[in-house]
Amino acid sequence: MKNFSKLLPALNKKLVLPIVTVIALLLLVGLGTYQVTKAQVTVIQDGEVITVRTHAETVDELLNDLEIEVEEYDSLSHAKDALIQSDMEIKYEKAKQIIVTIDGEDEAYYSTVDTVGDFLTENKLEISEHDELSVGKDKGLEDGLNISIKKAYQVTVNDGGEEKEVWTTGGTVNDLLTSEKIELGDLDRLEPKESDKLSKESTIQITRVEKVTDVVEETIDYSVVTKSDSSLNKGKEKVVSSGAEGLVEKHYEVVLENGEEVSRELVKEEVKKESEERVVAVGTKVIPKTNTSANTGSNTVSRGDSNSSSKTLYMNATAYTANCNGCSGITATGIDLNSNPNAKVIAVDPSVIPLGTRVWVEGYGNAIAGDTGGAINGNKIDLHVASKSEAYSFGSRNVQVKILD
Repeated sequence: MKNFSKLLPALNKKLVLPIVTVIALLLLVGLGTYQVTKAQVTVIQDGEVITVRTHAETVDELLNDLEIEVEEYDSLSHAKDALIQSDMEIKYEKAKQIIVTIDGEDEAYYSTVDTVGDFLTENKLEISEHDELSVGKDKGLEDGLNISIKKAYQVTVNDGGEEKEVWTTGGTVNDLLTSEKIELGDLDRLEPKESDKLSKESTIQITRVEKVTDVVEETIDYSVVTKSDSSLNKGKEKVVSSGAEGLVEKHYEVVLENGEEVSRELVKEEVKKESEERVVAVGTKVIPKTNTSANTGSNTVSRGDSNSSSKTLYMNATAYTANCNGCSGITATGIDLNSNPNAKVIAVDPSVIPLGTRVWVEGYGNAIAGDTGGAINGNKIDLHVASKSEAYSFGSRNVQVKILD
């Protein structure tokens, strides 16, 4: 009995060692089994690749273990509740914030696409060929990128009477003219001003103005001089010298707006050839009257033409209107041509035809000498007509003028 009690401590020592060994072996086996049962997963985060072994059951658990927080606009290749499988590849990309400014209004977007072009397509932001985009469509998308878009609109440009619609994204009138390569001449007029800002309601009006010189040759009518001739019977006339017309060259400064004449001013007048007088001999010889018994009928006076006693002149005639350059529309004798556009009035040199004289003008008819003019001297008259086109059509011509009273 005493021997057994002595052997017991030794026996206990021998038994402890195997037990410890077994426990260590079990732990080692369990740890190996735990490691072996982990799934190997590849996670690609914003282009960075990491490989992990995990006992997480779902993608969400794995992301939480990796402290990856997935927000609304981020990109994740699998659903969060997807079960983890060995050799699984999970892609995660954090969304970039993009600020888009359209016609001055800002709006924030979030995206994980690669380029600006892809971003515009993704968000259905249409860009026309006329719109202005601050960055190129092939530019890579970056967090915090600001994209400015100016939407184009059309404005009307009336250039010298020809209208066209032009696309613009704003700026000044001068910016538009430059982009459209529209140049202005020194005399051209522009509305609105070059420095004015454009809007969708803008209309650009360009009046093309030019000054040209118009040289017109006009004939100078000859004057008629009468001389008494006692060798000719009274009432008879004889042309001694036929006379000759002269020639004057007139230089007009003509202003054209969009190709239409708006004014003309006589700036120079040069006589190229002087006129020569027409000399007419008028008979003064009186033939004595003789009585004839054959003339026994009633006395009759032959009146002939009603104008047979009127004085006849040969004059150079032009035409004018009430709204001619520098005209008031009121004649020298007080006739209001503005109120009477069809009035038959001629401008005369009062030393040749007194004002108030009734006359008949070849191709014009009966008229009154009721006006004067700075260029109306000698045998020249100016006929009042209703319109400028009629005045230009009349031109300058030689006419016969009869003094009626």
